[in-house]
Amino acid sequence: MSLVPAGSGRTLIDGAWWPYSRDLTAELPALAGVLGSRGERITRATVNPARWPVVPRRVPVEGHVLKVGWFAEQDLDLLMLVSYRSGRWDLLVVPPETDAETAEWLMAAAADPLRTSAPSDLVDEAGARHEADRTAAGESAQRAVWDSEGGRAPRRPTGART
Repeated sequence: MSLVPAGSGRTLIDGAWWPYSRDLTAELPALAGVLGSRGERITRATVNPARWPVVPRRVPVEGHVLKVGWFAEQDLDLLMLVSYRSGRWDLLVVPPETDAETAEWLMAAAADPLRTSAPSDLVDEAGARHEADRTAAGESAQRAVWDSEGGRAPRRPTGART
């Protein structure tokens, strides 16, 4: 999990969470535990059901029950957490299947207080960056093969006239 630095003021999203799976019953207790260790008691969570195969109504979390709801209108990649003491956090959910490099970029981007992108826009941007990197790497590899197979332009002999 990554969070916007304290004192940054209200931001569009407050950070990011990278769960291991799409199983809210298994994943939410650990997330609530991390925030609980900071003195926050998470009491409610909401998600968009399009990204979660099962949305449980209640999840047991460290001596209390976390109520879980869903809104089809909520951003696809947003998890909203509510605490009676501290208000709420809107977290980008980094898709569990995301590679480590892309996830690291998403976690940093979501914790940047100057960013104004919605969660799904950040995921789309990360996907476009990843695709551009793969394309560039593929072109570089093709160029190396071409060069290794004699595909370079012929060199002029030293001292040759043009």
